[in-house]
Amino acid sequence: MIALIDYGIGNLLSVSKALEAVGAQVRIVEKGAELEKADAVVLPGVGNFGDGMENLCSRGFADALLSFISTGRPYLGICLGMQLLMEASEEAPGVKGLGIFKGKVLRFPDRGLKVPHMGWNNVKIRMEHVNTKNLSDNSYFYFVHSYYVKPDDPEVTAASSEYILEFASAIARRNIFAVQFHPEKSQNNGLLILKNFVKSAEVSK
Repeated sequence: MIALIDYGIGNLLSVSKALEAVGAQVRIVEKGAELEKADAVVLPGVGNFGDGMENLCSRGFADALLSFISTGRPYLGICLGMQLLMEASEEAPGVKGLGIFKGKVLRFPDRGLKVPHMGWNNVKIRMEHVNTKNLSDNSYFYFVHSYYVKPDDPEVTAASSEYILEFASAIARRNIFAVQFHPEKSQNNGLLILKNFVKSAEVSK
């Protein structure tokens, strides 16, 4: 069973449908305690970093996620679900993130290009990972974001993209994989990543 976290921020329906399309048994969960029996967890999200952390904490997900990840079971973060893994964000000064990765979330600088970064962009694979298996380098994915993740350790960057500057479009460490783009909106390439993730959840049982 893959737990899809409902914390009041995110497009749950489209993510759920995409996961089901690649064979996943999905359960939408509203409380942290419900993660205990999950084989894998997906944290989606579109919105403000501060609101995201507030909602995770109020529903008991913050501590539950840290506990879940420590067990080695697969975690997939999408968009805000990637950014919340960091220590802090310029979008919400003073708000602490989950701190699973050291680093910050920064706003794209004003250099004459439109912010948010919205639309299709290619993704350069920087790390071998089970979730990118059979994915062609420089494949295109769909993005919608004004902030990007800057990890302190560049070695956790699983993929990168360019818009105004080069940024980490995916990060990974052991059982954690998180992407800035939206696989559920990225057609076959996105479905391939979700399919690989579902397979990894089956293997980890």
